[in-house]
Amino acid sequence: MIFSHATILTLNPQRQILTDGAVVTQGSRIVAVGKSAELLQRFPDQEQHDCRGNILMPGLIDTHVHTAQAMIRGCADDLTLLDWLGKRVWVLQGNYTEEDGRASAALCILEMIKSGTTSFIEINLAERYGFDGVAGVVVNSGIRAAIGKIVMDLPSYARKQGFMHPGMIEDGETSLRNTLAAYDRWNGAANGRLRVWFGPRTPGGVTPSLYDRLSKLAAERGMGITIHLSAVREDLDYAREQGFRSPVEFARAHGLLGERTVLAHCVWTDAEDWKILAETGTHVSHNPASNSKTAAGIAPVQGMLQAGVNVTIGCDGGPSNNTYDMLRDLRMVSYLASLRENDPTVVPAETVLEMATLNGARAFGMGDQLGSIEPGKLADFIVIDTRAPHLTPSWDPVSTVAYAAHGSDVDTVVIDGQVVMEGRKVLTMDEGAIVEEAGRRAGEVARRAGLQIGPRWPVI
Repeated sequence: MIFSHATILTLNPQRQILTDGAVVTQGSRIVAVGKSAELLQRFPDQEQHDCRGNILMPGLIDTHVHTAQAMIRGCADDLTLLDWLGKRVWVLQGNYTEEDGRASAALCILEMIKSGTTSFIEINLAERYGFDGVAGVVVNSGIRAAIGKIVMDLPSYARKQGFMHPGMIEDGETSLRNTLAAYDRWNGAANGRLRVWFGPRTPGGVTPSLYDRLSKLAAERGMGITIHLSAVREDLDYAREQGFRSPVEFARAHGLLGERTVLAHCVWTDAEDWKILAETGTHVSHNPASNSKTAAGIAPVQGMLQAGVNVTIGCDGGPSNNTYDMLRDLRMVSYLASLRENDPTVVPAETVLEMATLNGARAFGMGDQLGSIEPGKLADFIVIDTRAPHLTPSWDPVSTVAYAAHGSDVDTVVIDGQVVMEGRKVLTMDEGAIVEEAGRRAGEVARRAGLQIGPRWPVI
């Protein structure tokens, strides 16, 4: 196929922006990038897609996702973190069936595709959500994913004991064994689009000895690890009780850091931690909307980037963000960094786009395959329709994407060389059926949980 007459944000080493540019794909790969006139002449028989001057760029890579939480978005608004988690989120999730887990994943993936996300990392897929059902949705939807299967053996959160809803508690041996079984069944499925990782719970939810075992297994099999770390102050207290200066040092002692690890949040970290993360090649997923909503703090993005840490971007989950629209969240990365440092120049639009594409590709373990529009790379890209009032004028397409665009502006999504969405119609999923089922199941889950969720204002 040939996608022509686009303004292309290549994200190549020279960071070139091509006006009236074209991208040619063959199978799952990009085979040519250049000016439309030249490539249309070189490839006259290709199926043509006229981008009409819109922005074509690498697909967004969301490095921190809870697919099960799409179906409970808005369930715990304006609550403190412990009430948010202990009285709403875990209570609802603890009443999920496997079909609920599949339906929520479908809703989440549908939303991600429609807002320009082409790859994502799931951090905590619990046993009760049904791994096979979720994996099937990934395969059939066309999206690219790394699914972190949950591993845990303690029903606690940081220093808070006995805090977890009974429906969320899993046995350590079972969760470890079933993660390896899922890896054997699904890793590398769908032309390599699906990967299976370890997704252990936060320190305090896993014994140090189990961390040691899973990190050894991950190294032996080349599996990724993704884990929440230093998200809240309580994480610092837990690490110090264990005899470590910080959660980062605790994680290093138990083999959890390295080039195959993505840490979510890292809000409560310092320069010593950043040095360790950079030296070990550990990746960080920054979650600006989630951290803001839960008042967890503002992550030190500038400090980490300057120290050489690979910082990426994640939307997190429906209750902590209410949306999986990465384009909407891009501006928050820059805004929060400016606010924290009292300097509007520290994380500019160019850096934000690199975090969402190139940096995400490295965290995904595919830095040589994804993240830019270059010949030889996988054909994962999106087209943003710029013919809208809120995108006019567009002096600089990088700024337009980072600061003005929304997920609803995405017109076309290509993943692994397949057109997954065109003209805002997802071609691989039944949008109406997915939305209807998720809405129905959400109500059923709330009823099983014994929760009434609705407006705080009177309804007449």
